[in-house]
Amino acid sequence: MTSVKTPADEAEARAVQDELRARVVRDQPGPPPGRGLVAGVDVAYDDARDLVAAAAVVLDAGTLETVEEATAVGHVSFPYVPGLLAFRELPTVLAALDALTAAPELVVCDGYGIAHPRGFGLASHLGVVTGLPTIGVAKNPFTFRYEPPGEARGDGSPLLAPDGAEVGRALRTQRGVKPVYVSVGHRVSLDNACAHTLALSPRFRIPETTRRADSLCRRALREALG
Repeated sequence: MTSVKTPADEAEARAVQDELRARVVRDQPGPPPGRGLVAGVDVAYDDARDLVAAAAVVLDAGTLETVEEATAVGHVSFPYVPGLLAFRELPTVLAALDALTAAPELVVCDGYGIAHPRGFGLASHLGVVTGLPTIGVAKNPFTFRYEPPGEARGDGSPLLAPDGAEVGRALRTQRGVKPVYVSVGHRVSLDNACAHTLALSPRFRIPETTRRADSLCRRALREALG
């Protein structure tokens, strides 16, 4: 079972990020889109009870049929600190992934990879800890700027950090809807991350991996609360 130690405080969490960020692999293309098994992960919170529910949903990348689902529920063990959210979510996400019997070749996170204020969002953290190729597909651009991409499906524009570095891409997955914001997590190129995102989003703005994981983690939280 993959596990992570919860940092004692913010300073320790930042030190862990600094250490692990150096291990992010950016020079591998990753698995080909539309083939193999792809997992999506997402979490839901009940802040009043400090509970977090995580879901991992594995799809056949070619057919987008669900192959396997798993959930885990745990107590939040790290406070809310902007830029350090992965430490709140990662233990339960790992528990859900560990409950799978299928072995995904890629994990899609509802959030950020290197498009993160400290360059190390959940997708990157999860990738380094597990060794799996990961990407982040977020619903908003966080603190990064971009020019609106073209209106056609597949149009994209660079997501830029304050220093002008490209940290991701604003990607139009459907005509007439807002883009999503794709970033490399670990062991996947940005072009390939965008190709995976499009392959997983044939009908809706959000990839099917995220849509199904979102629904499943919310259900798991409701069941945990009785």
